[in-house]
Amino acid sequence: MQSLVIYRHRVITEDDLVFIRKLIAEHPGSSRRDLSKRLCQAWNWVQANGALRDMVCRGLMLMLHRGGLIELPPVRRVPRNPMVDRNQPLLVSVDEAPLQMALGELGRLELRQVRRTSEEALFNSLLRHHHYLGYTQPVGEHLKYLVFARGRPIACVAWSSAPRHLGSRDRFIGWDKKTRLKNIRLLAYNTRFLILPWVKVPHLASHILGRMARTLSADWQRVYAHPIYFVETFIDPQRFAGTCYRAANWTVLGETTGRGKDDLAHKANRSIKEVLGYPLVKDFRKRLSQLAA
Repeated sequence: MQSLVIYRHRVITEDDLVFIRKLIAEHPGSSRRDLSKRLCQAWNWVQANGALRDMVCRGLMLMLHRGGLIELPPVRRVPRNPMVDRNQPLLVSVDEAPLQMALGELGRLELRQVRRTSEEALFNSLLRHHHYLGYTQPVGEHLKYLVFARGRPIACVAWSSAPRHLGSRDRFIGWDKKTRLKNIRLLAYNTRFLILPWVKVPHLASHILGRMARTLSADWQRVYAHPIYFVETFIDPQRFAGTCYRAANWTVLGETTGRGKDDLAHKANRSIKEVLGYPLVKDFRKRLSQLAA
């Protein structure tokens, strides 16, 4: 059957459209949200952890509706857009007394994954008020870590889904387009790394990166039901040298093009970043090149 449209790498055929139209007709009282969930269940369109991909499905159905290929029921309500109308994290007070000493004197470090916990508000607050990029709520898969020492938070580390295409990274791994689309979920991107400004402990940052490399994949497996084999980050060379990443044995993979993921003019429109990566397993290339279902 000839394909009509491709959405998020899923081919939609005429048979698929017939099925969707029938689904809508058989549930005349259903909302658009309910229809998207029913379609996900019918297609077994789920994430690795078993959750329905109903948000992606709603985007597909809306695109087909706007294209005149299906007719959705009227919108019942306009939901609040959490990405546009989002309250900024409130300030959470912490002990800001200077903490300056050698790493060996600091004592035991505790890394806590705080997403969906009572400590997530503290993480969000610290990033908003002390990171030069502020706080932005991630979309997609992501984890948030607070690092504690002597009963106090001393650092924040945030990870999210990796960019779908990154030339220097993709060449380093050596995968083709089909494999990349299948396995991009097995990579994570370090979006934020903050050592709180009153903490002055030499080698602390690289030590935390080393600890993260030993725990991130297992934590991701618990939350999203799949591991992580490779991590990456961007460094703005106008601001930072990336010393802690280099000290933690991260590899310089190359540079970004400065065009961003939505580029249409093929011209740089933002600062060029240095790309660094770190494999979490020795055979990362082999694992990332597998296409098994």
